[in-house]
Amino acid sequence: MPNSILVEGLHKRYKNHHAVRGVSFHVEQGEIFGIVGPNGAGKTTTIEIMEGLRKRDSGLVQVLGLDPDKEPLELRQRIGVQFQSTSIQERMKVKEAISLFSSFYRKRCNIDKIVKELGLNEVLNKQFKDLSGGWKQRLTLAMAVIHDPEVVFLDEPSTGLDPRARRELWDLILQLREDGKTIVLTTHYMEEAERLCDRVAMFNHGKVIALDSPKRLVTRFAAGHHLSFQSETADKALIQMLPGVERVERQDGTVHVRSRAVRCCLAAR
Repeated sequence: MPNSILVEGLHKRYKNHHAVRGVSFHVEQGEIFGIVGPNGAGKTTTIEIMEGLRKRDSGLVQVLGLDPDKEPLELRQRIGVQFQSTSIQERMKVKEAISLFSSFYRKRCNIDKIVKELGLNEVLNKQFKDLSGGWKQRLTLAMAVIHDPEVVFLDEPSTGLDPRARRELWDLILQLREDGKTIVLTTHYMEEAERLCDRVAMFNHGKVIALDSPKRLVTRFAAGHHLSFQSETADKALIQMLPGVERVERQDGTVHVRSRAVRCCLAAR
């Protein structure tokens, strides 16, 4: 498949801080590409450079064949962006926000179709301040795709959401891929990358330290620390009390246990 994004030898410095240090990767058309890493790893800086929101110091960046530094206005007509947080006037209604953002672009999707797919019909007349975190994320996702972009950037899209809202958002992101979008997302959660991404770049100290499929990365870096089993009745609280257990999550009938003590990765029924 052709590349939607090409990044080669990317560098960005802030005074005495070298935030991005020679980062290189490509994103294929139609894939979900994840960028994971701790705070300060260079994830957000890299994605903002690709979006044309921050200028690079050196290196090559092409998004849909465009240079974000030289053609930012044209690029923004062809990409969609969901930020970690979006400032919307608190008393603005959902339908007003969608109408306003759609007016920013030459091309517009079928707004009724987007509203229906994202389940926003029931909150169209609600003010932004009255929405839950999950509904706010649905709204900002709608605003990111209202102009039928070819590439969608999602910066930590599920941060702060409860497990149910997170799963619902994941389903919406997967549907975007089914609709032919190329998606780049940053995340702190390896579980999110495993569920959504075709490939993942692991960032640390401004560098890409690994790039592969989520399955291969988990095998390489987390083998011996992940136990998965099928159960509808397992007591999460009880499992969480076991020595060495760090996190317990349930997803579609599968219980995932992350632990310092477990030394194997199993799938049991």
